Amino acid sequence: MTVYLDHAASSPLHPEALAAMEDWLRHGFGNPSGSHAVARRAKEALEEARDAVAGWMGVEPAGVTFTSGGTEADNLAVLGALGFASAAPSGPGSADRGAVVVSAVEHAAVRRSTEVAAAAGHEVRSLGVGPDGLVDMGQLDLLLDADVAVVSVQTVNQETGVIQPLAAVSRRVRRRSPGAVLHTDAVQAGPWMALPEVSAVVDLISVSSHKIGGPQGVGALGGRAGVELRAQIHGGGQERERRSGTPNVAGVVGFAAAARARARELATLAEQVEARRDRLEKLILEAVPTAVVTAPGVRRVPGHCHLLFPGVENEALLFLLDARGVCASAGSACASGGVEPSPVLLAMGVDRQEASSCLRLTLGPSTTDDDVHRAARAVADAVAVLGVARVAS
Repeated sequence: MTVYLDHAASSPLHPEALAAMEDWLRHGFGNPSGSHAVARRAKEALEEARDAVAGWMGVEPAGVTFTSGGTEADNLAVLGALGFASAAPSGPGSADRGAVVVSAVEHAAVRRSTEVAAAAGHEVRSLGVGPDGLVDMGQLDLLLDADVAVVSVQTVNQETGVIQPLAAVSRRVRRRSPGAVLHTDAVQAGPWMALPEVSAVVDLISVSSHKIGGPQGVGALGGRAGVELRAQIHGGGQERERRSGTPNVAGVVGFAAAARARARELATLAEQVEARRDRLEKLILEAVPTAVVTAPGVRRVPGHCHLLFPGVENEALLFLLDARGVCASAGSACASGGVEPSPVLLAMGVDRQEASSCLRLTLGPSTTDDDVHRAARAVADAVAVLGVARVAS
């Protein structure tokens, strides 16, 4: 039997999401932009889903823009708030607003968006983090001024699970750069945190369906009233002119069902998963004394277990774990098999060799006590094999 510990990458479909999508896929096919009865049914389903997702996020329904996922939501937040139109019908975009402040540990969707902005002439200011993965508040004070148009600081790191102090970030942004739009990538926060508390201190918030038991290929950008966004996908002007294209109604319906379920189950689920995560870490550290928990003592979301195994190549470790039936990853950068170590760990001051020894085990609703014990044994066995092989070589 497979032990699935890669919920941060994608979580299994919640039964309620599956049921909602199945009903729609069997009985609904209309385009919500139409005006006849079949189209109106699709429109009603879309708007009911918007209400549900808005409630889960803690924003007004009018502020929810459905996207193809967290990546597109991040792109729309950063570039849309800057007023940068990468494919505007009238021609290439223009850098008509100010600077961007972005943390050094953001997901690639945000980092790449700032690269596009930089290429268009916007100044990009990188906000560093300490060894604990938390943003440097002193540096933030120095980076903020009246020229800043957008600030993007994630809620939870995709690799380490570290929770950023967004309320403190928000206070500084409002005081030093009152005209700036504050965005947060809350994709990894969605499964484990009450998002209304996050939305209350930011202007834009990105989320993704498949992290909470919804279908893949659906996400949303939530925004407070008054935040203007220039569309990055152009066409028929759907989603209140923010994101053109026929909506994925079945996917959005499934997303809404998953959001309702996660909101209802959050408190109990978080407590159970955190206990299992702590048990997993304890078992691994007992079996592999050289292992190191990344950012110990810092607030993390319940599902994330991130470790370093000095002297062990994570690619080889993942191969052996897969052979033993354990699905894991090494974080966003390493998961694709890339040679370069994680930029998140490098930003935290981890040296390049140790940054290539990372392992991310992420738990979810389907994780059992047996999964925890089997995974811990598999990690210990794999590290032992790699240690023997290293000595033999």
